[in-house]
Order: sequence, then C-alpha cells, then structure tokens
Amino acid sequence: MKKQLKKIPVKDIKVTKAMTVDDMLQAMGRAGGFTAQKLADATDIAEKMVKKEGCLKILSFPACIMATGTRGVIVDMVKNHMVDLIITTCGCLDHDLSRLYAAYYKGDFMMDDALLRENDVSRLGNVLVPDDCYGYVLEDNLLPMFDEIFAETQSMSTHEIIDKVGEKLADVKGHEDSLLYWAHVNNVPIVVPGITDGSFGCQLWMYYQTHRKLRIDLFADEQMLSEMTNDAKYTGAIIIGGGISKHHVIWWNQFRGGLDYCIYLTTAEEYDGSLSGARIREAVSWGKVKANAKKMTVEGDATITLPLIYAGLANRLL
Repeated sequence: MKKQLKKIPVKDIKVTKAMTVDDMLQAMGRAGGFTAQKLADATDIAEKMVKKEGCLKILSFPACIMATGTRGVIVDMVKNHMVDLIITTCGCLDHDLSRLYAAYYKGDFMMDDALLRENDVSRLGNVLVPDDCYGYVLEDNLLPMFDEIFAETQSMSTHEIIDKVGEKLADVKGHEDSLLYWAHVNNVPIVVPGITDGSFGCQLWMYYQTHRKLRIDLFADEQMLSEMTNDAKYTGAIIIGGGISKHHVIWWNQFRGGLDYCIYLTTAEEYDGSLSGARIREAVSWGKVKANAKKMTVEGDATITLPLIYAGLANRLL
C-alpha cells in the first residue's frame, strides 16, 4: 500500500508594525522558506529543550562571537537559566574579561591590516581589538587573582579556575555584563579543553614560571562532563561553530546513547570531511546524537541566528 504524503501548505509572511521577533519566527515556520524554516524549527526545539524537566542544557561556541554584541545574548541565556553547562575555547575567557575592563570597536573586513598593526590594533573580522584592551588588560588583572586563587591549592580544573575568576569579578565595575560572573552566580560550569590556546592560558603559563607546582587538572573536567551527561535524564545542546568545543559536547554524549535535542548553528561546509562542517546526521552515525532526537542544523552567521532564537525563547519563556 502506498504511503500517504502529508502536505502542509506554504503560507506567505505578512509583516506588520506590531510584529515581534517571535511573531516573525512563527511566520517563518509557516512559510516553508529554506533556512527561515530551519531557524523557526530550531527555535521550537530549543523551547522544548529548555522546558524539558531533567534535561541537561549545554551551550558550546567558539571564542569569536564573544568579541561581538552576541556576548550579551549568551550572558542573558545563562542569567535566565537556559544553560546548565558551557564548553568553549580559551578566547571566550579572553574577550569576556577584556571587554569588562576596556572597549572593543567596530571595524570593517576590508581595513588595511598593515596599518592596523602599525597602530597596535588587531582585527577580528570586523571587530577591532587594540593591544591595550587585550593582553595588557589580562596580565594586569589576572595575575593578582591567580595569587589568591592558588593560595590554598595549586591543582585545579579549568572549570574551577574559571569559576573562581567569575567570583572575583563581583567587585569589578560592569560585572553584570560578564559571562564568567553570571556563570559563577548560577553555578554553570565553563569547561575549556584547550585552556592554553589563548591569552588566559598564556597568563596561566606566565604564572607557572614562578609557581612551578601549578597543575591544570584536565581529568577533573572530563570526570565532571562524564558524570553530568551520564546522570542526566535527557541532554540537549545548542552548538555554535565547530572545533574542540563542538566535539567535546557530542563526544561525551555518545556514552549515554546520544543527545536528545541538538541544534547546530554553522557556516561550515561538510564536503571537506571536517568536524566543523559535519551535519547532525553524521553525528547520528557515531551515536553522538540519537536517531530520534529533535534536531536541526541552521546554516548562517550565529551573530544573526542565535539572537533571533533567543528572542523567540525570551518571548515564550520569560
């Protein structure tokens, strides 16, 4: 017997002055419009994930978006209890802390990079990072913190070190804008598997030059990830970009049979076989995402897609 095909009509988007972002997302869901449909579906999945009792909610992302205004979206997601665990790269710590003490600036992808270097400015896409807003800021403020943090023990995991730094930010002006601060307040561990690949890690190395007993306990991070994923009744993740932070999320979830909810926000292609470009269906083949998981890959710049998804969630849940 031939299976009956379910037919859902395509609806036109009707824009009105009073339309909210969530109204637009729901209209996109009715429109059947390529990536617009994916974005709407991803928002619905994120809503289900956040609402699901007993679901461990994981957010993973590369450092670069913390240099942009999307940092505020990530902070609000943590502040409003939409995230239980973060896995990211070292630069996330760099940008969060640097922007707490100094400003980054808007630039352009086509600026003269040699001229920028002559003026002691680094370019991150179309964001400008002056030298005195980055490495110098971190060195001046982190090394004194490390003296206090490592006063009692000289062996800590990355999430423990980061939590201690977040705790100490309470006395810093503007701390309410900091991801590390809110992660500490809401007990959201931040794990950085590649902790030495950035300025924060470099400051740890510099501290190590005069404190040779210092040890970073990476196994303690992995133990926590193993216990959190295995103990969870359900797990879900919003995974931005690729690399080590993405793989760490799906890696630990394979040992519990895979993620129950999964959203990829990516600009990478899959034809080169890279992890960054791999779609969710590939993770299913590894057992890292369940075959019956609620899942969606959304192609596009996360500085656009994540704020839209969060706006929808905020309208529905806050």
